[in-house]
Amino acid sequence: MRMTSLIERDQDDDERVPLRRIFALFKPYRWAMTGLFAVIIAQAALGVAAPFFLRGILDTALPHRDTVLLTLLAAGMIVSSLGSGALSVNSTGIANTIGQRVMNDLRVNVYDHLQRMSLAFFTRTRTGEVLSRVFNDIGGVDNVVNTTASSIAQNGITTIAIAVALLIMDWQLAILGLIVIPLFLLFTLRLGKKRRSLARGRQGRMARLTTMVEESLSVSGVLLSKTMGNGRELRDRFAAESREVSDLERQSALAGRWQMASRRIALTCVPAIVYWIAGMAIAHGASPISLGTVVAFTSMLNRLIGPVTAMQTVGQNLSTATTLFGRIFEVLDLPVEIADRPGAGELVVRDGAVSLRGVSFKYEDRWTLRDIDLEVPAGSTTALVGATGSGKTTLAYLVARLYEPGQGRVLIDGTDIQDVTLRSLAGAVGLVAQETYLFHASVRENLRFAKPDATDEEIERAARAAHIHDTLATLAEGYDTMVGQRGYRFSGGEKQRMAIARILLRNPPVLILDEATSALDNRTERSVQEELDRLAAQRTTITIAHRLSTVENADQIVVLHEGRIVERGKHAELMALGGRYTRLVRGEIS
Repeated sequence: MRMTSLIERDQDDDERVPLRRIFALFKPYRWAMTGLFAVIIAQAALGVAAPFFLRGILDTALPHRDTVLLTLLAAGMIVSSLGSGALSVNSTGIANTIGQRVMNDLRVNVYDHLQRMSLAFFTRTRTGEVLSRVFNDIGGVDNVVNTTASSIAQNGITTIAIAVALLIMDWQLAILGLIVIPLFLLFTLRLGKKRRSLARGRQGRMARLTTMVEESLSVSGVLLSKTMGNGRELRDRFAAESREVSDLERQSALAGRWQMASRRIALTCVPAIVYWIAGMAIAHGASPISLGTVVAFTSMLNRLIGPVTAMQTVGQNLSTATTLFGRIFEVLDLPVEIADRPGAGELVVRDGAVSLRGVSFKYEDRWTLRDIDLEVPAGSTTALVGATGSGKTTLAYLVARLYEPGQGRVLIDGTDIQDVTLRSLAGAVGLVAQETYLFHASVRENLRFAKPDATDEEIERAARAAHIHDTLATLAEGYDTMVGQRGYRFSGGEKQRMAIARILLRNPPVLILDEATSALDNRTERSVQEELDRLAAQRTTITIAHRLSTVENADQIVVLHEGRIVERGKHAELMALGGRYTRLVRGEIS
């Protein structure tokens, strides 16, 4: 089945993300969230106490010149303010701790899911797009998770506490003061869709920008740019993409600013209206409202401006965050094409015989392999040869289960590899690919990646067998030398020998060599090939080579053409046929 790529999904219409899915991220920390709410409620209660103390000062303590009461009420204002501030710091710390744990869970889940995606997924998805989802999108929700989530609770509870306090003071004035809140919510909802659209466009542009940086500033990209002399063109392309991002950022920043300004003006004007109405009522003797109540009420109403205004920003941040969460959930929702089946067992290799029975495979809509029946006896060496694009590497990768056959089965010692765990299969099948990959780490760490518990002696023995030890010994830091990004500290031949040392250290019973000596010079190739031949004598080996001289001694040579096996046999037998293999050897086919 064809999978939609991340790039294609990015072009889909905006979809609302269910809030319950976002809230589910916080479920493992529900007890910490309960404690956070308790602290926020206490903070809100202390926050609304001061105006009541102020009313007491104006209506009772000052008119009666009661200095003791005045002192107690003033102290109450100070203590409630200090307590509210202390609880605010505490709630911020708790919220940040919860947020960072949620962010860590999210990053790990996305990384783990991408790790389990098939090789085919990465062949059709740009690296920059993957990096953008991991860093830009998750980084974008960091602020939302760490501050916005707690802001919703804190400002929401504070708003409710103030509303209740206003109703207690004077319900008639409270209704007038609180009428502005529904208008605020209406404006916030209207802004949400526009900000989600802008956020999705921005993240798409950021993904393209990340891809451009990843490709053009890699060692290969810089080498190509400098040799082609097109650095200015790359700069202009980057500048154009960057301008698009800047424009979207500007639009996002300006979205709804006039609406926000009008709401702020309305919230600021309400106290003035309250003063006017209460003053007119007092002036005409038609209201029992005391002066203390009016001052305390407007003080409380001014306190409402802060959380309500903050909720405006929260509403806009949530609109942006739902888009970012949607992009993250798109990754988590991608189906894992190759995974352990329920009840999958451990692969126990007895002899290492490999069988392919009726295997067919296709990329997208084009068949790459058709009706492959192949037996690779235990302990034997089978060479796969054929012109470029004939399906050699694909066939080998099916044995390692890097791809899943569309039809047929692949078996090791009679066990279908789809019935065993991927981890046990990876321990049984070793692969030395044509393109050697080394991490930006020391030589020792790169070799030990194949066997984490390997001793230094085992590492050195494998390096000697791959004829790389002498080279490493001449370096100032020896095995602790950093290889550089993608191994560019070393030549192609040296990297290939390190890859061979890595597989020698792992010592798998089934070995796949995909052009394993392609980057070596003739002299080094012969010496390494001899070691590979000795290694292959002890295990089942499938080797792919364009240099047919390296497979003349194979127990079986399989010739592929347009995804089908057209010839098989030993070198002498195939040469005697005078068919496609003979033409390959003579260089008539490449």
